[in-house]
Amino acid sequence: MAPRRHPRRTITLTATAALLLGTSVAAASSASASAAVASAAASAVSAASAGGGPAPGTPAYKERDARNQQDAWGRIFGPGGQLRSPAYLAALATQVGPKAIADWADQARRLNRPSVTLGMLFPPANIGNPLREGWSGRRGQAVPVSYTNRYGALIKGTVYAPFPGARDPYTGKKLKGPFPGVVITTGSVQGTERMYTWLAQDLAERGYIVLTYDVQGQGRSETLPHQGPVADLPFCDPTAKPLPGEQGGCPGVISQQGANFLYGTQDALSFFQSSPSHRWRNPAAGSAKVNAFNPFWKLYDRSPDRRTVTPGRTSRIAIIGHSYGAAAVSYLQGVDPRVQTVVALDKLSNRTDPAWPAPRPVVPALGLQADYGFVPTAYDSCQGCSPDKAPDPYRERKSGYDTWTASGVDSMVVVPRAATHLDYTDVPLVLPASRYGQALASAYAQAWLAKYLKHDPAADKALLAPSLRYLEPVAIGKWAPVTLKRQDSLSFYYCSAYRFRTSAGTLAANPDITKVGCAR
Repeated sequence: MAPRRHPRRTITLTATAALLLGTSVAAASSASASAAVASAAASAVSAASAGGGPAPGTPAYKERDARNQQDAWGRIFGPGGQLRSPAYLAALATQVGPKAIADWADQARRLNRPSVTLGMLFPPANIGNPLREGWSGRRGQAVPVSYTNRYGALIKGTVYAPFPGARDPYTGKKLKGPFPGVVITTGSVQGTERMYTWLAQDLAERGYIVLTYDVQGQGRSETLPHQGPVADLPFCDPTAKPLPGEQGGCPGVISQQGANFLYGTQDALSFFQSSPSHRWRNPAAGSAKVNAFNPFWKLYDRSPDRRTVTPGRTSRIAIIGHSYGAAAVSYLQGVDPRVQTVVALDKLSNRTDPAWPAPRPVVPALGLQADYGFVPTAYDSCQGCSPDKAPDPYRERKSGYDTWTASGVDSMVVVPRAATHLDYTDVPLVLPASRYGQALASAYAQAWLAKYLKHDPAADKALLAPSLRYLEPVAIGKWAPVTLKRQDSLSFYYCSAYRFRTSAGTLAANPDITKVGCAR
């Protein structure tokens, strides 16, 4: 059954499902996760019965689950999806070639700094949403940047900022700087910064300075470190003892390791906060063309935030990460005093990388999760699940939210209905993702940062509202409003929840927003 369109483009999503397939780092604790699910499945409250839906194992329950698996492909096949949008297909066809040529030409100019990555070898994987091509110069500013990381590898990124004199596209209020900052770290398995342009642009046009970047070994960033006597030549000793956090003697070369995302986020934070008087050191840059500081350094608000909810965290900066990047930011918020709040895109984690200690909840954290991992499958396909029992409704809460709230730290967990792990990336025409999971995630992220970085009293209302409004690109240079009803847009298998103090000082708490079956 396809999602219905209403006259004012109010979207009612049809269904959702369940699968124990988490982020790329969840494999490190798969044994304990499986045991937890098996135990929970034996005693879990029936999510469907609690929410008034069909009972597990019945034909109606299975039909709903099948519809939800279909909805998990909505970004490609759903109404307004990629294959059903002439504007999207036309923009894609005209942009892949030129962007690939530009990337290859850039690589040809720096043959001593090779990017041996999927994004360079297969350009469609590194294009993002082609309908967003008209954003810069209309709704905001985007400037490409280059810098070297702690190992001398060349890092490619983009800094986004509000357009001079612009007004907030949602409220109409004029944007006045200086602005808070945001650093976005990609996911693993060759995630690229362009896959996260959607969130960077959405935040920048509402009054944030945002840095996206490719971690070492992914996207357009360099694969090899420069640790030899000649700065311009890549060099490392594969027989050397690995540096702390590294898995081999050539630091950063194993791109699918936690160090690339943890250290990458730290270096990105340092570059973001750089200025003409406090330049980024650019190790082993040699003759490479690099930026010595953030080109929008004047627009970043460096004043101490005296209204912070976390003592000692006053830097007005948030970190956002997806997948392994989410694991990195979940951990880093507890040890880096520059971080004031965090948003984890599948997922907020209390167990991250085997090489790191368990994360210590310190700053307010928003977890944006998913019903599925990389592929939608039947609700009873996970280990420990069965056809006559609903999935554990606490699953997405237990990954991080419950740890944060037990520590007395503000937190919220949102599970978009039918969302997959790939909802949080923009990839054209392949890989499953729900139609509106990304829109819902952006709306909540905007409200969360408005609350903890801008201290906007209206943010509480947005976080607690029964519906959310989002502006999505429908053609190059054209955005249209979408209204998402919360009850219909959240998972009916896994609980979404919140517990935080409002701007008035009162406690706002709901363990189960859509009454899935979480009693506490």
